[in-house]
Amino acid sequence: MTLETFPQLLSQHARERGDSAAMREKEYGIWQTLTWAHLAQLVEQIACGLHQAGLRRGEHMVVLGANRPRLYATMLAAQSLGAIPVPLYQDAAAAECVFPINNAEVRFAFAEDQEQIDKLLEIRPQCPQLAQLYFDDPRGLRKYDEPGLASLDELIAAGQVFAQQHPRFIEAEVARGQADEPAAMFFTSGTTGTPKGVVHTHASLLDRARAGAEFDKLTAEEEVLAYLPPAWIGQNIFSYAQWLACGYVVNCPESAATVTIDLKEIGPTYYFAPPRVFEGLLTSVMIRMEDAGAIKRGMFHACMDLARRVGPQLRDGKSVGLIDRLKYALGDLLVYGPLRNNLGFSRVRVAYTAGEAIGPDLFTFYRAIGINLKQLYGSTETAVFVCMQPDHEVKADTVGVPCRGVEIQVADNGEILVRSSGLLREYYKNPEATAEVKTADGWYRTGDAGFLDAQGHLKIIDRAKDVGALANGAMFAPKYIENKLKFFPHIKEAVALGDKRDKVCAMINIDFDAVGNWAEKRNLPYAGYPDLAGKPEVYELIRDCVEKVNADLAADERLAGSQIHRFLVLHKELDADDGELTRTNKVRRGFIADKYGVLIDALYGGKTEQFIETQVKFEDGRTGKVSADLKITDAKTFQPMKAAA
Repeated sequence: MTLETFPQLLSQHARERGDSAAMREKEYGIWQTLTWAHLAQLVEQIACGLHQAGLRRGEHMVVLGANRPRLYATMLAAQSLGAIPVPLYQDAAAAECVFPINNAEVRFAFAEDQEQIDKLLEIRPQCPQLAQLYFDDPRGLRKYDEPGLASLDELIAAGQVFAQQHPRFIEAEVARGQADEPAAMFFTSGTTGTPKGVVHTHASLLDRARAGAEFDKLTAEEEVLAYLPPAWIGQNIFSYAQWLACGYVVNCPESAATVTIDLKEIGPTYYFAPPRVFEGLLTSVMIRMEDAGAIKRGMFHACMDLARRVGPQLRDGKSVGLIDRLKYALGDLLVYGPLRNNLGFSRVRVAYTAGEAIGPDLFTFYRAIGINLKQLYGSTETAVFVCMQPDHEVKADTVGVPCRGVEIQVADNGEILVRSSGLLREYYKNPEATAEVKTADGWYRTGDAGFLDAQGHLKIIDRAKDVGALANGAMFAPKYIENKLKFFPHIKEAVALGDKRDKVCAMINIDFDAVGNWAEKRNLPYAGYPDLAGKPEVYELIRDCVEKVNADLAADERLAGSQIHRFLVLHKELDADDGELTRTNKVRRGFIADKYGVLIDALYGGKTEQFIETQVKFEDGRTGKVSADLKITDAKTFQPMKAAA
């Protein structure tokens, strides 16, 4: 049988290496192992149960929850029947699930626990076709009495009986699967409007999964930690598509709170995270360093100065002087090795970051301490793998070379066009949007602006729609500026403003943990985020960060005009629940421009203070308001290096 679909690959693993570990899940502090044979049996039972309940080929089934073996098994069970799993973000508000469920005409849903079931029950009146709801964790659900609500255990028990009565049923259904059939649907983050359902086939997902595996020589010996939302295609490719293509082990952490501990226990060999995760890890390192004694702190900074100078060269196999090599080896013994171990990266063979641009300084930090961190370029529509960085050809300011089966063109307006076997089939029920991004001859319009350098590496400048110009014609690339700001552990998020204006201004979110730790060391009292963010001492701390970024920008001939002239520190954290970020933590610029228009006017109007009142949504679903008089501060700018020379 040709292995064209995910269930067919599962069957092969179960036949050839049934006793090998397929997944591990940490439960009550203990890692539990699920073999390929047991997984295949579980998938068969769930699939038989779903068939009995009425799930049919071509239908969609929502899965809502964190990474769990039984969630993955449910996705495989749906695919075994020719149905199409639709993973949704588990932290999405109930209202955000209405459009995907109605758009995909979903009748069947898998929910991890009571929290997710409550969301589905809340929106059921708006989604009347939602008939069958299955939950994995029964805690808190014992007394629920809703039509079509049942535990996954009940579904498995019914499926077990059906499988005994029809022992070849699932085998026959799996054999019917074709490579060009839809395998999954992923909804975009809706940065600029209504989310779109991206339809991928088994062929498109497996082609890109295999291309990535070939590029980095992945084997069944890899260990992966699955901790990001399954609804994000990045996590789905690394812990589902490549997992089934390669047969390695996927490890599911106990909870979001235990991820850093679980990371150290597993010691993954293949790791993937968006820049925000690497930013958070670096912030935790810097906080711990502030708590350290003067000798340890001095040793750390001295070793890091050396690492930034020679570490990336050593990683890339370049020549380094003997003295520096010996010093680095000593630093590895005293600082870099223990630091990698503390982060859980001691065994990492290859690590990737993607999802958005990573700041060059942040990227260099990890490579400097001996972690083979690389960048890749792709999107939901391209099944992730478009460009990847080969070992020993890693540049902080590029995203690598096109991987196997990818063609790239740069349009006259600087937009990157991609053609590969991994492109989306379509946007579900949206032929107009599909026609906008896919040309008649098979090119996908990425919406990103960039160019190929002399070595064939792709350099991304920004989203094409976000790249603008100042009033004097100088280039303005907001994401580039924001990433430079976010390298500092005290800055969590930033929004740069300046398109068609005479200067660049910025709105900044402090990192509450990092700045809180900094304030406590200085005996600076504060009563929550708004109070801390408004402290004059905090403004001076952030001003120092902004001016360092300006000094850096002054050295870049193209972006010297984009130095930040004025800034403010926001009184609240930008939040996906408040509509300011997408579920993948991308800034929704248009929404923010409308919501904070009064602050933008104050920044450009020369004001030194502005009152604002903002509605916020609390974790329990209640809404409230926060208000503050925000201080607006000028920052020092520098003469461009070329002009100074």
